[in-house]
Amino acid sequence: MGDFVPKKKTQIDDIERTIYDITNEDRSAYKSASGLTEEIIRDISARKHDPAWMLDFRLKSLKVYHETPMPAWGPDLSALDMDEIVTYVRPDAKMVGDWNEVPEDIKDTFDRLGIPAAEKSSLAGVGAQYDSEVVYHSIQESLVKQGVVYTDMETALQEYGDIVQQYFMTLVPPKAHKFAALHGAVWSGGSFVYVPEGIQVDIPLQSYFRLNAAGAGQFEHTLIIVEKGASLHFIEGCSAPKYNVTNLHAGCVELFVKEGARLRYSTIENWSRNMMNLNTKRVKVEKNGAVEWVSGSFGSHVSMLYPTSILQGENATCEFTGITFASKGQELDTGATVILDAPNTSANISTRSISKSGGAAIYRSGVKVTPRAVGAKCSVNCESLMLDSASRSDTLPVMDVACDTVDIGHEAKIGRISDEAIFYLMSRGIDEEEARAMIVRGFVEPIAKELPLEYAVEMNNLVNIELEGAMG
Repeated sequence: MGDFVPKKKTQIDDIERTIYDITNEDRSAYKSASGLTEEIIRDISARKHDPAWMLDFRLKSLKVYHETPMPAWGPDLSALDMDEIVTYVRPDAKMVGDWNEVPEDIKDTFDRLGIPAAEKSSLAGVGAQYDSEVVYHSIQESLVKQGVVYTDMETALQEYGDIVQQYFMTLVPPKAHKFAALHGAVWSGGSFVYVPEGIQVDIPLQSYFRLNAAGAGQFEHTLIIVEKGASLHFIEGCSAPKYNVTNLHAGCVELFVKEGARLRYSTIENWSRNMMNLNTKRVKVEKNGAVEWVSGSFGSHVSMLYPTSILQGENATCEFTGITFASKGQELDTGATVILDAPNTSANISTRSISKSGGAAIYRSGVKVTPRAVGAKCSVNCESLMLDSASRSDTLPVMDVACDTVDIGHEAKIGRISDEAIFYLMSRGIDEEEARAMIVRGFVEPIAKELPLEYAVEMNNLVNIELEGAMG
């Protein structure tokens, strides 16, 4: 064999976004004024018919927001000007339980995203939010008969107000950070799930959040309570079309996993490249409970997302599986946090990130072990693959261990596709383009196989990264 002369590197294409960038004409029934004032908060609260305690909560959160500084670390958020953000957009649609009653343009958007098809084939319930309000909700009658509640947060506030008040923003208090306070002031929409003791929800529930309005924010709140010995798989999807103005997503997810209960929470976030994604997610797991996170971050201009697991009961466990893809103009600062706060708790964090065309993928993790966590175990594994020399990948782990009798480990790998690996595969008769595709597929496979591809059509489009591209 003669000397091997490497060809120019194959281009790895971005994820195909055409279906997500469909923009509908803005036919909103109502928009709040841009900015953030007490008058705007009172107006939102009145239009949503909040109980008095919720209005009070919103106003206190607004005060905390104004008193709390912007984060002094992480991505640059200077492009975000809250004076230009519309915090409440009510679509010209009422929530219905019959898909055919959803307005045609909104229905067409969700049809293209595959939501109705997924519901028919493999989901026990579906919620669809458009801008600030849920427009469609359904749940199988068999679950209703078992006492399972799956509805939008506004309905939950009216019909299950005592439960909502007991749990709402107790895991993520407004003082957690500036955007938690913002959420507490302007939240709208989202999902409420209650699974009674001992009930196994064998088929997943899914909520999908779609932001259509330009220059707006989406602030949905998800509250899930899985009682003793019960189980649930919940899927969440998010997307938005691309605009030339900044959009903001500052949702909040609070999960409560009681004794011996299990919760699998799968998320695919595919926001457009003008989105600031500043989401907050936390779970509290009690004795012998288990939580599994499956997280995919593909869109947005900037993301700051670090799901937190608080293992508060003995033998509580956490599994976190994440994948991130950052391309040109994206800084995705993601990761996971776990607090081991009881004996024999255990956590396993495994992530993969890919960066190309100057994109930045930053992995940030926090592991805290309290003095109570005798016999705790935690393993953190993060791997990053850069597809060109212009891209960036950072790993920023923090470990705070206050107990001697624990087993804690961290492993990180950052690398590029090597010419040697390409040459080896080509010497076995595989062309260069396919060789690179094989390496990328092999890199993401351990994570991708955990995603519920069989349930959400969108996830196939996102995780099966398009590896086309010509030699050039």
